[in-house]
Amino acid sequence: MRSRAFRLTLLSVAIVLVVALVASAVAAFVVVRRPLPQVGGSLEVTGLRDEVTVTRDARGVPTITADNPHDLFLAQGYVAAQDRFFEMDYRRHVVAGRLSELVGENDDALEADKVIRTFGWRRVAERELGLVEDTTRAALEAYAQGVNAYLDGKAPSQIAVEYTVLGLQVDVDAPEPWDAVDSLAWLKAMAWDLRGNYDDELARARAYASVRDVTRVDELFPAYPYDLNAPILSAQDLATPEQAAATATSLDLDDSGLQGALDSAQRALDAVPHLVGEGEGVGSNSWVVAGEHTASGAPLLANDPHLGISAPGIWTQVGLRCATVDDACPYDVSGFSFAGFPGVVIGHNADLAWGLTNLGADVTDFFLERVEDGRALRGDQTVPLTVRNEVIKVNGGDDVSIQVRQSAHGPIISDVIDVDAVARAPLADGITGRQYEVALAWTALAPGRTADAVLAMDTARDAEDIARVGRLLDVPSQNIVFATTDGHIGYQAPGRIPVRNTIVGAVPSDGTWPRPGWDPAYDWQGYVDPEVMPRALDPVEGYVVAANQAVTPAGVGPFLTDDWDYGYRSQRIGSQLASAIAAGEKISVQDVGALQNDQHNPYADVLVPWLLRIGIVDTFEDDGQQLLRSWDRVSSADSAAAAYFAAVWKTLLELTFADDLPDGDLPDGSSRWLEVVRGLLDDPASPWWDDRTTPGLLEGRDEILYQAMITARLSLTQQLGRDAGSWRWGRLHSAAPEHPVLGGASIPGLVRNFVNPDPIGVGGGPSIVDATAWDASEGYAVTAGPSMRMVVDLGDLDSSTWVNFTGSSGHPASPHYSDQFGPWAAGETFPWPFTSAATTADAVDRLTLHP
Repeated sequence: MRSRAFRLTLLSVAIVLVVALVASAVAAFVVVRRPLPQVGGSLEVTGLRDEVTVTRDARGVPTITADNPHDLFLAQGYVAAQDRFFEMDYRRHVVAGRLSELVGENDDALEADKVIRTFGWRRVAERELGLVEDTTRAALEAYAQGVNAYLDGKAPSQIAVEYTVLGLQVDVDAPEPWDAVDSLAWLKAMAWDLRGNYDDELARARAYASVRDVTRVDELFPAYPYDLNAPILSAQDLATPEQAAATATSLDLDDSGLQGALDSAQRALDAVPHLVGEGEGVGSNSWVVAGEHTASGAPLLANDPHLGISAPGIWTQVGLRCATVDDACPYDVSGFSFAGFPGVVIGHNADLAWGLTNLGADVTDFFLERVEDGRALRGDQTVPLTVRNEVIKVNGGDDVSIQVRQSAHGPIISDVIDVDAVARAPLADGITGRQYEVALAWTALAPGRTADAVLAMDTARDAEDIARVGRLLDVPSQNIVFATTDGHIGYQAPGRIPVRNTIVGAVPSDGTWPRPGWDPAYDWQGYVDPEVMPRALDPVEGYVVAANQAVTPAGVGPFLTDDWDYGYRSQRIGSQLASAIAAGEKISVQDVGALQNDQHNPYADVLVPWLLRIGIVDTFEDDGQQLLRSWDRVSSADSAAAAYFAAVWKTLLELTFADDLPDGDLPDGSSRWLEVVRGLLDDPASPWWDDRTTPGLLEGRDEILYQAMITARLSLTQQLGRDAGSWRWGRLHSAAPEHPVLGGASIPGLVRNFVNPDPIGVGGGPSIVDATAWDASEGYAVTAGPSMRMVVDLGDLDSSTWVNFTGSSGHPASPHYSDQFGPWAAGETFPWPFTSAATTADAVDRLTLHP
């Protein structure tokens, strides 16, 4: 079952708004523009100690200059609230399990609140506030002061037009004050969406429920192709070769020992709104190139995180500068941040640039608990579950009370979502029919110091500083690539990674299947020592590429996961860089930007030669195949062949696997499925090719390939017209960012058109460097993509480039709500000035904040 898009049903509200808009266009103009902030002149701001300057460029991106860290972060909070407070408020209600307080009676909101209260994200954040360094806590509190200074005395309608809309349906009071925990809790939502192999753990078990054959399930989760796509680091690159190796066991049970699948545990994912992104496509590209291979003679760094698309986009751009950079005020940093959190998450300072990509480490496990009378079996005894009560307030409705239970492994999620089928997961005792509870173990449910890591990154100067960041960045586990102005490049893997016992027995112990909670041998044995996490400095290749692929060669380093992205993006980037270096070319900022927009399709490399072997006699039916014969295998928006190939791929997956997998579990078309199909192409009689819905017929590979091409031709004829030469990939594949509250299909078009930027057809696709992902089980629309793009020239920081997905503002009436969306879709970027002189020259607005 695919995660449903989280949409709040505010139809009645929207209809009232439409009536209001039609009744008075002038009044509507005033209403939607009223929240736009003052960006010039001067303002008095409570809590400041000294004067602060905020300049904005032509796209509304602020650069904040202050005399001390307190004022710097206070002003960042003030500016963030100016631009995006509703987004911040929506997020904090989600991550605290209080969405029903904001939107009123809504089934989806209530279900989300129940699950998140069970996880206890905000409770963990409250504990983290006492764990972070004093300087981090001071930054969080100053940021909150700035947010509250902006909110002070303002009616909701002055803050965001969304409150005006909500106020037509529910009571909308002035937003409650922001606090430091609100910022920390946001990190839990980010960690949830980037948590690793949770989906694969469920998918394995659900697939087994249908195919009843462990070997066939393993075929759907092939090993990483080390012989085809290189890991991030080679053995010679590793800075810590003494790392301990770990191996995973294989499932050693006959069919009777496997009691089914977690076929309904996917409900947990369905219930939680995804604030960063979900599923295939949530990843990133990043790479660094040493100065000896660049035009400037200094390193280049590129990053484009692939996250969900939304309006406004996930990132905010900001520059934070101390007027005098010294030990007392060490910040001079520019880049991308999250509204609601102080500092810069990805970017550069005067000495070092860094990029992040999701490492994808396995940091979650399901534990099956044998529970009776409130006690869980542990070894040869039982221990009580811990219990607490949570009250969910519903705006305009009755309070809802839930009981949250927790085992030694984590919260019992089966209390709030339907996971009763977990009782049939593979068990060592082979007993059937037994009912179990399901606990979720997740590293982010223990307090950590990720907030310290963000601010430590902002002032990092060298590899030693990055290593310290790696020791602090608990969750989500991220690949860090970095480069310095004095010529070094490197890589660091951080993260809190569970250590699992290697157990030879009925249940795999590598985190790929649910684990028996009653057997302490399956408990986590602590966490990987940060000192042995993979890292490298100045590798011999002259570059590092981190794009969600395997980190180290097989069996080298600590066990991180077996569920990697399969490396087609990273291999394309690496091969292009290696070719340029071998040819003696000097790589420029423009070259790197062009590579970020590379649309070469590795799926075509695998599949097209096989498709062209199939004979199609009918001159109408073979029109699509003819497109493939001359195709350059580039999935550009204007390509007819790319449109046809996508339709063939989608159809091929359905014809091959729909009859074998559970309802709602069709392949999403990710790199895993490319690797599955690549393995099947050499086996024309594999049972996967046979369609079980046609008894008496035995289909093979060539029959399915033929049917996929014929069906795709007919499908595109209906969608795009009879003339195959006029088809265009961009007509099928569009990026359509949506507002999380007012952007859904149930909202009248007048409102949707106001809050949702117009869709734009784009090229690219999954496992393509220009990673505009789409879900083959649903359609061709972009589900995730480059949420921003940046290229940093460490030889001349003012020559760097960047672009955001939508724009800097969260106000739909602002000219900066979506002014970067069109250039983003076209693969364009903007100059990214950094030095004081450059940002001053680039400024179009100047606001002075006074104490």
